[in-house]
Amino acid sequence: MENPLEKSVHCYLLGKGGVGKTTAAALISVCLASENRRVLLVSLDPAHNLSDIFQQRLNDKPSAVTPNLSVMEIDQARWIKRYLQDVRTEILQSYRYLTAFNLEGYLNVMQFAPGLEEYALLQAFQHIAARYADNDFVLFDMPPTALSLRFFGLPALSLVWIEALLKMRQEIIRKKEMITRIKLGHLELEKDKVLQRIVKRQSSYQALCAGFRDPQQTHIHLVLNPDTLSFSESRRIVQTLKGFDMPVAQIIVNKMVPDSPNTRFQCDFADIPISAISRAVTPLIGLHSLQRFLDEQGDFLEKVAPMYCG
Repeated sequence: MENPLEKSVHCYLLGKGGVGKTTAAALISVCLASENRRVLLVSLDPAHNLSDIFQQRLNDKPSAVTPNLSVMEIDQARWIKRYLQDVRTEILQSYRYLTAFNLEGYLNVMQFAPGLEEYALLQAFQHIAARYADNDFVLFDMPPTALSLRFFGLPALSLVWIEALLKMRQEIIRKKEMITRIKLGHLELEKDKVLQRIVKRQSSYQALCAGFRDPQQTHIHLVLNPDTLSFSESRRIVQTLKGFDMPVAQIIVNKMVPDSPNTRFQCDFADIPISAISRAVTPLIGLHSLQRFLDEQGDFLEKVAPMYCG
């Protein structure tokens, strides 16, 4: 299966609530767009703030902010509904013979199933990755830490279950001879709809895992503030992502003030590049305010995201 991350560079702004990851995402996006890069900025956070920052009504369709920058906010409720409908359709198609056992009643309970938000966000992500792959960069303003980490870990976790299901289905086919054989000339192909769906889903999650773990295609920018709570949560995020084989591309220390000591940053995140965004004197609301701040900083991209220079 084609890797959905192979055409655009995907950047994820992740961090504790309130550290300013939405503002950091907006600044980097505006700066990249001014460098003549095609950029899409996407909010996956249910508490959308991009509409406020850009002072523009946004929805789940890209809206142009500058000639090279479009912004969108995912409607999580819509994607949950879409995911549930897809699951309902797939189950009913695969297990038509179970309709007599009130399968529909069990499906109605699925709207309360744990993990629903993560699967819906993952489906939204796959849609965006495929449909808007012509952008040079797609930046994601991520939801709160717990949901973001479950989102990143979901493909690998799902593969564990899928591999178990695959073995179970193959054993069922072997024992009960449920394979429908189709003869094409001298070839005999084995066909089982349930098995085919499991293999297809397995391939999809394998591609997602490969994309998430590819440091050339997936860049995680961990945003934090110079305070104890932010440091503690950021350390946990780094360790969790390491468990997923997903390295953090860089640490962005937001709301820095002049002459702030950086010794702690270097000790806690010694193997990760560190950059900083100065504390803004006035609120960064509106495109004009963002651009003025960038002009005042001088070489913002080189300071904050040097991997995107040149």
